[in-house]
Amino acid sequence: MPTSAFKNLKVNGARLMKDIHHTAQWGKGAVWGSAATETGMARMSLSTEDKLVRDWFVDKARSLSCKVHFDAMGNIFAVRAGRNDGPATFMGSHLDTQPSGGRYDGILGVLAGLEVLKVLEENKVETAFPIGLVDWTNEEGARFPTSMVSSGVWAGSIPLEKAHNLKEVCGGGATMKDELKRIGYLGDTPASHESTPLAAHFELHIEQGPILEAEKKRIGIVQGVQAYRWHTVTVRGRECHTGATTFPHRSDALLAAARMISHSHVLASEFSSLASTGVLTLKPGSTNTVPGEVIFSLDIRSGADSQLMKLEEKIKQDFETIAKDELLPGMTRAGIKGRGCLLEWQLDSTSTATTFDEDCIRCISDSAEAVAKEAGIAAEDFMKKGMISGAGHDSVYTSKRCPTAMIFIPCKDGISHNPVEYSSPEECATGAQVLLGSVLRLDELRAAKA
Repeated sequence: MPTSAFKNLKVNGARLMKDIHHTAQWGKGAVWGSAATETGMARMSLSTEDKLVRDWFVDKARSLSCKVHFDAMGNIFAVRAGRNDGPATFMGSHLDTQPSGGRYDGILGVLAGLEVLKVLEENKVETAFPIGLVDWTNEEGARFPTSMVSSGVWAGSIPLEKAHNLKEVCGGGATMKDELKRIGYLGDTPASHESTPLAAHFELHIEQGPILEAEKKRIGIVQGVQAYRWHTVTVRGRECHTGATTFPHRSDALLAAARMISHSHVLASEFSSLASTGVLTLKPGSTNTVPGEVIFSLDIRSGADSQLMKLEEKIKQDFETIAKDELLPGMTRAGIKGRGCLLEWQLDSTSTATTFDEDCIRCISDSAEAVAKEAGIAAEDFMKKGMISGAGHDSVYTSKRCPTAMIFIPCKDGISHNPVEYSSPEECATGAQVLLGSVLRLDELRAAKA
């Protein structure tokens, strides 16, 4: 298809929004407004609600002349044939959400990809090569504590057995493999880039940050993704009576953990990086018992791998000092010194800094420029180039095995992982239109190189 024909193909924004809100019935979360669509999402990976939206997705894809299969991690691949055989140019993201999430994170990327397939099918477009769409399993890492785990297995970066044996958080005993079997999505196809090769991977996503909205840009062209490392930190003290045990005789695990979490924020700021704790559990959980064990998550992120490792080294060093209830350099003691605690570390998930493919980025840029021109907007006012994603995405892993790039659209107040997460219908449609043009441009580029 010549480039001049791209402008004749238009996504149906109303239809896209209808799909987004229709699928929100499976895993509906907290209510935040009076409108029927003003609810968040709580569609945890491999839950019954996830099965229902997966079933809907598979049915829709098959109705669009797509061949559908799912692999040993439950990743769902839908492929529409082209004139030539070969790996498909894929669009992809995820349908699982945070336990207190919104309607757009991940969901937009999958359903916008479905809208692109609808446009191609209803216009009887014959692409040079197959066009595909993938729903990646457990991208969030909210239920099974490794984010992007299934794209990681596909890329060969995470062992299948390790992923299958992940247990759900918050005390549940089910493993990923258990739940894949239960909902009927434990596929026979190996979860591998060799069994299901991708020619390329485009991911449309809400920014999850405030930059595009603040700069009044409609599209963000993502250059890469920052590095991160997730840890589980265990602080072991000694349970004792709060009334009968004086401060010098206490090994207070919660007090030590609180100091560590606070200090991680200080250190991350010094390294121009980020540190966050989103999960904290303690034992025994009694008002008159000093906690003897605290387990908390530590998520650290940085734009450069070297900076992230320096931050981690410093955090570990200082946490050991805090665990012993000793003073850090330059600090004065607040309170009375106790007996100290023991410290254990577990690395749960890691991702290096990622740079995306130049050809894919160029296809997105050219597509965005064309959409801007048709809207009568100068390209520099329409899009922001060279963005770095602060959040991890499945595109991090696909980029290890195939050309990859991402498209961002604004989200209100930069809020995500929150029920009030919101992007307007116009913003969603614009992103989907840029996605359509990007995929077709890469297909044309592949044909020219064949």
